[in-house]
Amino acid sequence: MSLPRFFVAAPLALGVLDVPEAQAHYLSRVLRLSVGAAVQLFDGSGDEFRGELTSVTKKAVQVELREHVPGLPESKLSIHLGQGLSRGERMDWAIQKATELGVAQITPLFTERCEVRLNDERAQKRLEHWQQIAISACEQCGRSKVPVIHAPQLLKDWQASVQADLKLVLHPVAQSLTQHATPHTLAFLIGPEGGLTEGEVAQAAEYGFQPARLGPRVLRTETAPVVALSVAQQLWGDF
Repeated sequence: MSLPRFFVAAPLALGVLDVPEAQAHYLSRVLRLSVGAAVQLFDGSGDEFRGELTSVTKKAVQVELREHVPGLPESKLSIHLGQGLSRGERMDWAIQKATELGVAQITPLFTERCEVRLNDERAQKRLEHWQQIAISACEQCGRSKVPVIHAPQLLKDWQASVQADLKLVLHPVAQSLTQHATPHTLAFLIGPEGGLTEGEVAQAAEYGFQPARLGPRVLRTETAPVVALSVAQQLWGDF
């Protein structure tokens, strides 16, 4: 049986740790662990620590971290996903699966056909929600580093600022990904539910994005990043 493994948003080191309230509740109330139970923690630095619970009460949990272990290495291909904003569970699914597939950064994008409107307060709440989805995905899939989830941006602003050896935008008319030389960094642009407009695709080309085709079928916005990242990891990453 695998150890209960969870993220702590603070630098970890060998010794006694007071577990943050949210994780303490999960360990004591959900998993119902008691003193002596083994756990594994990670802080996003790439390192992980094993230890055991030394104190469990209704409101607090302490763990003694006794062993430092190397975390799972990140993919040699650093991918920045620019994902057109979509509604509710579609966006959550895209972020969860992109995290599982090893993406390094994700930026939600406002595009012409984007149906999601966020004021500053809602945008902050959604960002916190997406960050938690990424953390939970890392806990589940074994990643030791949590991808960076950026605040939503206008498509043009992201296109103008993102840096990568290879920049790709999904388009039904394009050459195969195998035609590209192996990059170390990759930026992938994927549209929202209604897709990118021809004007947005043309604008992407002005910023150095090349069209990429993933097959003869049109993919949903939440399916496209799963396929795109899987193909990229197979060609140039750690698959």
